[in-house]
Amino acid sequence: MIGPGFHAGRQVFIYAKHKIIIGKNFYIGRFSEIGCDVEIGDNVILANFVSLVGKYDHHYQLPGVPTRLAPQIRDSGYDWKGLHEKIVVEDDVWIGYRAIIMSGVRIGCGSVIAAGSVVTKDVEPMSIYAGVPARKVCDRFESKVDELKHRQALEHNKHANV
Repeated sequence: MIGPGFHAGRQVFIYAKHKIIIGKNFYIGRFSEIGCDVEIGDNVILANFVSLVGKYDHHYQLPGVPTRLAPQIRDSGYDWKGLHEKIVVEDDVWIGYRAIIMSGVRIGCGSVIAAGSVVTKDVEPMSIYAGVPARKVCDRFESKVDELKHRQALEHNKHANV
């Protein structure tokens, strides 16, 4: 399911084993990839070369089987880890250039992921994360008053169908 206002740059790849849900006003930049189950909220930006990928796309723990020849999550008989993991990107998130988000992660509302980051754990709402692995570097807003104003505007716009 894809909401209104969807925009994809050139050479974008989108695949999910089970389900992709994308809210309204979603932007995915050039050469970006969604390669796992995802739920994406409203007003989300994925910059160029961003990847949302699974942690367990290949069954790499089969004794005697090279990973290249092991079952993959795309196979119909795949029954290993990762089958029910998804990425959740809440509303008003910006994921920067060449960032990688691993399956099983929730990115909280209003957060920013810095360019080149690798997100392996949940991201707090209204936060800025950076690095490999990504860690919180600061709050998105300099004051709690500004954050509250922003949250109220988001809530108002959601109910006004803006």
